[in-house]
Amino acid sequence: MNDLTLPPIATTTVGSFPRPSWLGDLDRVIVTFQHEGQQLREAQNDATMVSLFEQEHAGLDLLTDGEQRRTSFIDHILASWSGIDLGQRKLKTIRRGRGAQMMVPCVIDKVERRNTAVLEDLIFAKAHTNRPIKMAVPGPMTVVDTTYDEVYGDEEALAMDVAAALNLEILDLQRAGCDVVQIDEPAMTRYHEKTADYGARALDRCLEGVNIPTIVHLCYGYPLNQTLQHEYEYPELLEILMDTKIGGFSLEFARSDYDPSILRGCGDRLVMFGCVDPSDSPPESVDLVAGRVRAALEYVDPARMVLAPDCGLMMVSRELAQAKARLLVDVAQQVRKSI
Repeated sequence: MNDLTLPPIATTTVGSFPRPSWLGDLDRVIVTFQHEGQQLREAQNDATMVSLFEQEHAGLDLLTDGEQRRTSFIDHILASWSGIDLGQRKLKTIRRGRGAQMMVPCVIDKVERRNTAVLEDLIFAKAHTNRPIKMAVPGPMTVVDTTYDEVYGDEEALAMDVAAALNLEILDLQRAGCDVVQIDEPAMTRYHEKTADYGARALDRCLEGVNIPTIVHLCYGYPLNQTLQHEYEYPELLEILMDTKIGGFSLEFARSDYDPSILRGCGDRLVMFGCVDPSDSPPESVDLVAGRVRAALEYVDPARMVLAPDCGLMMVSRELAQAKARLLVDVAQQVRKSI
């Protein structure tokens, strides 16, 4: 992983961490902040420091800023671009219908990066911890799937412009000392044919000139509570993405019950192994999760294994998120003793 040094069977969180109640009100995945102006900035700074402290206190090796400044998974990034109107929204069926319908922002002109989106978030986080930081951005296919195109009429053309904008953001993160960049692509698990058609090339466009460790997060389906989240298995998707420059894969095994043998498809790349349920269910036992990890280690070298929840923890209480983070650390410590 280039200059990044992590212990074997390292631990991290996917991205989001619960927000303090004094920061904002959460309605599913959209946040309404309770402050404005300088008060909001100070509250977000404080919430970020709380999130970093809670992750450090749990013992995680690779931290995130907890995404405390983001109103949503997508909008925080889109707000820094031209060509997308966050105030103009239309109803759209997303994630091949498995994400139901959402009011999504409209693409009204050519998409270009106007300002930085998460660079200041990274700089603040790096100033308040000595541990490595991972920053996440939504991927091109997911942005295309979560916007309403009124201009391009061509998903591939839109995806490549989105990728160009993301590439500029990632290069800025790299220059500012980001340790790992994660590209979140829940849309890929819904549209394998589009991934093969243009999504893999758009992912590579995001990575032009990038030499820090990179991961693509392939969501199984949280936070929706469905038994089967997509009609395909990971192997087909991994086969497509192994031809890209991505440095690793974030895969969800706690809720999916996939056979860990599919990890053979990751080759010698990093595996962020989702092994803890991210929902509001009680934490699993150390022995149960350790069993999942040991099964995965039959196919992944410990030096390439990073344990994580299946997905972000923003939907659960702060206490439960800390318990699940500590569970990851306890599992890693137990399994390391046996390797």
